[in-house]
Amino acid sequence: MAYTIKDVAKKANVSIATVSRILNGQPGYSAKTKQKVLQVIEDLGYQPNAVARGLINNKTHTIGVLFPSLGGSLVTDLLRGIEKAASDQGSSVIVCHTESDAEKTMKYLRLLGEKRVDGIIFTSEVLLKEYYQVIEKMNVPLVLLSTKSDSLPVPYVKVDDFQAAYSATEYLIQKGHRNIGMISGNSEDIIAGKPRIEGFIQAMKENHIQFDENHIVNTGGFGFDRGITGMRDMLNQVPDVTAIFAASDEIAIGAISTANLLGKKVPEDISIIGYDDINLASMSVPPLTTIHQPFIEMGEIAGEMLLDMMETDQVPDSKIIQHTIIERNSVKER
Repeated sequence: MAYTIKDVAKKANVSIATVSRILNGQPGYSAKTKQKVLQVIEDLGYQPNAVARGLINNKTHTIGVLFPSLGGSLVTDLLRGIEKAASDQGSSVIVCHTESDAEKTMKYLRLLGEKRVDGIIFTSEVLLKEYYQVIEKMNVPLVLLSTKSDSLPVPYVKVDDFQAAYSATEYLIQKGHRNIGMISGNSEDIIAGKPRIEGFIQAMKENHIQFDENHIVNTGGFGFDRGITGMRDMLNQVPDVTAIFAASDEIAIGAISTANLLGKKVPEDISIIGYDDINLASMSVPPLTTIHQPFIEMGEIAGEMLLDMMETDQVPDSKIIQHTIIERNSVKER
């Protein structure tokens, strides 16, 4: 039998309003009354209805998270961090898979509005103005995770992609490499595409290493299949390349696989450094040297930032998270 707040009030011999105030931490009752009501709640095994509580305190204790993709450990780790932050403060998470589709994103934003979520975390892709306008009308706080907006006043949590790409390229240079190529993702992607390409170019220029456009292969995406085609194109364009910076670990692992098929050993013939430090990076053959993004920590920070905004209505400063280089066995010193 599912007991109601009315049953609790009747057994404790208090009003429904008193039970409601106790459940929501509001004043207006004695310590003795509170103890009696809590005892009745425990005896009955009463579970407060979340919707009903939301009507009382104007909160649903849920946050919405929008992901363009649900595949890979990157998403899993970001979500683990978000869920930990939410759970620690008694909130739940609704996950929406947008597939980077504008129509689907708008549909999910409307759904989150209907669900009366208390806040939204938007991840890994560009926040379009039309999305922002819908969220503004919902009047809930918004945090960007693993993405940013230069035109909209929204706090974000992310790694500096330009600086991380610069570090990866400089690492190869410090290992003695001079004929270095880059297999990039989508060069039109202003979040993870262009900044990583620009970081690569800047590192090459500042270290006085000559290169031309043939040293950058734009694959249009960040998946394993793009690494396969990207490595073939790189070897066609720069046959004597000795090191490659791959714009994602999946690209790097695809490149390693293709290099082996083409008779090139990694790292003996070609050194490769990746980007992200997904779980598969340590399982590849050879294990992949890569740029580590602390995704769980980033998710937790974004979750805590959003929850603080929900409580204080104050917009915090954005946070740039420090990247690190994880050295494994895919880069060899020349």
